[in-house]
Amino acid sequence: KLDEEDDTHISTRVAGTIGYMAPEYATRGHLTEKADVYSFGIVALEIVSGRSNVFSRTKEDKIYLLDWALVLKEQGNLMELVDTDLGSNFDKEQLMVMINVALLCASASPTNKPSMSSVLSMLECGVDVPNLVPDSSISEVDETKSEAMRRY
Repeated sequence: KLDEEDDTHISTRVAGTIGYMAPEYATRGHLTEKADVYSFGIVALEIVSGRSNVFSRTKEDKIYLLDWALVLKEQGNLMELVDTDLGSNFDKEQLMVMINVALLCASASPTNKPSMSSVLSMLECGVDVPNLVPDSSISEVDETKSEAMRRY
């Protein structure tokens, strides 16, 4: 059904693939145009890193690519996210724009996510990427998990 207040679709049954669903949809069933923006961010991180969005060390112990990317950003090591198979065959400045746009798209808060037209402007027209406001809901990735993700 449509919530007349903010034109979102509210569903009592959530369907989608774990890791690609926007948090507001996965937890509360609120489906907005920003849900696709979130998914785009996750897919962009997968492309840049050459890794899937979730890495399972054991059945219970999962490492999410987004969490790892946010830790690397906080540490100032975003280049560590880049797929080593790329070698040096990329423009570092463009790659950093892509990563930062992906992280902005994958924000836990729908209000922090850009529209897809803004994403296009940032990627194609050189529009500045706003600074990412850290989400308080992002889980910490300990050093053991971080090392496991590096090896993955």
